[in-house]
Amino acid sequence: MSMLKIKKGDTVKVIAGKDKDKEGKVIAIDQKDGKVVVEGVNMLTKHTKPSASNQNGGIIHQEGPIDISNVMYVHKGKATRVGIKMDGDKKVRYAKSTGEVID
Repeated sequence: MSMLKIKKGDTVKVIAGKDKDKEGKVIAIDQKDGKVVVEGVNMLTKHTKPSASNQNGGIIHQEGPIDISNVMYVHKGKATRVGIKMDGDKKVRYAKSTGEVID
């Protein structure tokens, strides 16, 4: 996959699936599989045995990965598509709805 348009730390909105219309911050990105982990989205229940790090074990709730095509970047409170353009000799991301440079 080439340069991804979503980065770690971005605020995104889910546009498809069971968590549609939820917003959250990107925690992790799997560039190879095209998946992102978003804070508070796609919550999974994991049953763990007691171990040295987790004395009691039990049920843990954690975020699961969702496809990167199911999220949109949020710019100034609105979901927008992200484009890439050259700014001098440097590639920058910009919001397609407003044309403003993101970073």
